Amino acid sequence: MDCSINSQNQVLLSDESEYGQCFTKFPGGGLELGEGLIDALKREFVEECNAEIEVTGHFYTTDFYEKSSFNDSQVISIYYLVKAIQPLQLPFKTKVFDFDENSNQSFRWVELAALTANDVTFKTDKTVVDLLKQSIS
Repeated sequence: MDCSINSQNQVLLSDESEYGQCFTKFPGGGLELGEGLIDALKREFVEECNAEIEVTGHFYTTDFYEKSSFNDSQVISIYYLVKAIQPLQLPFKTKVFDFDENSNQSFRWVELAALTANDVTFKTDKTVVDLLKQSIS
């Protein structure tokens, strides 16, 4: 997962619909076999956002148990701070779950000052929102 914060102090969120559920999370995804964490994050950003990123630092690793929302596995999430090498060229939305036709994902910038744990779906992302808020106060 990543925490992408732009020069306007906004955080990038991904609204998605998968497995019959709608959810909001930080961009990112899972590892593929044989892949390292940074390589996976860079790949996910290219796949989801068609953009190359620079990882600027580790932010948080899950330190509690969380069951996957999609199967019976355990989730361990690792969050990095990232910045895009070039400005993101995405159709940013302002409304939650505002998907284009034939798409199950959309992106929004949310003011960090206005961001709350209720803006994201999963427990680990809620924890990271709280930590991000603490880091700016």
